[in-house]
Amino acid sequence: MMQVFHTESKIVITCNKRLSPYLQQEVEQLGFTPTRVFQTGVELQGTVTDTIPLNLNLRCGSQILYLLKSFTAANPQELYDNLVKIEWEELIDFSGYFSVTSNVNNEHILTPLFANVKVKDAIVDRIKSVKGVRPNSGADVNKTVVHLYWQDDKAEIFLDTSGETLAKHGYRKIPGKAPMLEALATSVITATNWDRNSTFINPMCGSGTLAIEAALMATDKSPGLFRMNYGFMHILGYDEQVFFVERRKLKDKAKKELGFKIIATDLSADAVDVAQKNARTAGVEHLIEFAVCDFADTEVPAEQGVVVFNPEYGERLGVHTKLEATYKRVGDFMKQKCKGYRGYIFTGNPDLAKKIGLKAARRIEFYNGKLDCRLLEYELYDGTRRLPETE
Repeated sequence: MMQVFHTESKIVITCNKRLSPYLQQEVEQLGFTPTRVFQTGVELQGTVTDTIPLNLNLRCGSQILYLLKSFTAANPQELYDNLVKIEWEELIDFSGYFSVTSNVNNEHILTPLFANVKVKDAIVDRIKSVKGVRPNSGADVNKTVVHLYWQDDKAEIFLDTSGETLAKHGYRKIPGKAPMLEALATSVITATNWDRNSTFINPMCGSGTLAIEAALMATDKSPGLFRMNYGFMHILGYDEQVFFVERRKLKDKAKKELGFKIIATDLSADAVDVAQKNARTAGVEHLIEFAVCDFADTEVPAEQGVVVFNPEYGERLGVHTKLEATYKRVGDFMKQKCKGYRGYIFTGNPDLAKKIGLKAARRIEFYNGKLDCRLLEYELYDGTRRLPETE
């Protein structure tokens, strides 16, 4: 009997490129010890039961994969022969539904869909030979999900315990234009070393993702509170009690109020409206002060904290000169109004970044989709840093 809920195996938690340092931090905070960290993920040992708290708590990850079997397969037939030996009837309900995803780089496979069909055939043939019934399969990832990783002749077959990606946190019903993926927003906030207990200012907030993620992190509200369906729920042997106990823990630790301000502003009334609606869905609308104004008129409380900008990068032609002036004004705003804060600008345009007119203390590498981006950090000193008065 395949006791995946109680048998340790390799677990791979994937993430977008350059987010693994932040994912590693989260995994360790949950009490797990990574055995390997690579550019697009973190590896550890554990059971499918261990993936439940991981799925509910992780903000920076994408999929949590539990290894069923590693083997060598030079071609599609060898792949099939290995897969048909796995006791799929003990993992997938024959009256159920499953889907296959893959990451394939093999000379015999010109399209990953062909590899997916081979996996599907092996699973269906195996269950049909044992149970006399064939399960349904298709492209939806809302039930059991099986993932194939196949590089050259090395193959690994996983259960995807997440299903839908964890990188989207489930509250963003209206994306707004050019929104930042939630997992990226969380990683950016983590990279600022914000203490989650001091002022957080987000001018040019767009659809509000940075401000909302800051509020969720500060109140310790996990993404698992917005979601009731995961891949692990559709694996035979799943005990829903474990899920409900974990979910109760999330509810109990979430704070209701904050003792500091999170401020989000945008020149566009439409953007602020979208941001407020998203914040309402996330249950943090009352924790964010929204305002429609030019970024330079954003309120900056005397208490210190961080100010984070994600301005346009101007990939389109013709907007460059206008943006040069904007970036220069952002630099002036930080210099003049944000003394004592740490300032951050997330941009995919190094030329525009030069117009800020401040020297970056750190440049942290990210991708936004395929775009190579930087999070630039600026120490905004109080004029001459005041020394504490001696008694």
